[in-house]
Amino acid sequence: MARRKKGRAINGVVLVDKYTGESSNFILQQVKRLYGAAKAGHTGALDPLATGMLPICLGEATKFSQFLLDADKTYIVTAKLGERTDTSDSDGEIVETKPVSVTLSDIESAVKAFRGPIKQIPSMFSALKHQGKPLYFYARQGMVIEREARDITIHSLEILRFENNELDMQISCSKGTYIRSLVDDLGQSLGCGAHVTMLRRTKVADYPTENMITVDELQSLSEDLTIDREFRGFDKLDELLLPMDTAVSNLPSFDAKDASIDRFLHGQEILEENLFSKSDLVRIYRASDKRFYGMAEVDSAGNLQPKRVVVYKESYFGEI
Repeated sequence: MARRKKGRAINGVVLVDKYTGESSNFILQQVKRLYGAAKAGHTGALDPLATGMLPICLGEATKFSQFLLDADKTYIVTAKLGERTDTSDSDGEIVETKPVSVTLSDIESAVKAFRGPIKQIPSMFSALKHQGKPLYFYARQGMVIEREARDITIHSLEILRFENNELDMQISCSKGTYIRSLVDDLGQSLGCGAHVTMLRRTKVADYPTENMITVDELQSLSEDLTIDREFRGFDKLDELLLPMDTAVSNLPSFDAKDASIDRFLHGQEILEENLFSKSDLVRIYRASDKRFYGMAEVDSAGNLQPKRVVVYKESYFGEI
């Protein structure tokens, strides 16, 4: 008989305000423990140096984390001009120092080349995989792996401040953008070099910044286990969770009949008439109570084929 996984079958998304100095996975494990969750995953790592919005998916919400990985994001970054590092941020070693003689007008001219669709070569100190291992694994051994330039889009790049060789910018960009690499490339374009000294993610998809909460705040809301260790109060924490369908809120929705939902949960297509086009991705809800059951893809016959199916389970600590 298979062992029952420990933890709560709690579903939802919590917007964590990541603190600096730790990896995203470390933050993830802290939040998973505080929620007593059986399953958790984050939606795009932030460097240890970075702070800001880290959406963490719990339970069945992890099935939709890829959509947040693919979402547009916004950052506030501080770059120090005149110094280039091996990691393109202040956690690395300085490898080049040059005098800074650029003006604000020079910077404004230089950043024009970084707006819109551009090509970017990922940093060797990124988590991008090569032969199953992240690039930073090779970088720490002094190895350089040839990387192909990737297509990214900088939707907006606004200069906020320039003084004492420090440059503050707000950047809204597509998935796959490495802000450290962008700053390094800008520094090279200016002829003086640059690296990141502060990075904060302020937005992921359309999630509201004001809904972010720190790990310390989550800790303060967490209630101690009772003496028998069989029950823990999670009400205050659970109130902070956003519904799992918020991860795919940009997709169209379809309200299906009870019989169709039963088919859907068994991996069968929904045959009801709809107006969607082939390959469209669609959120599926049960018409009778508007409960979210996952995501479907429209096939060539116009039927809704299961793509991600939500399974509501009984929690280890009690029914959710």
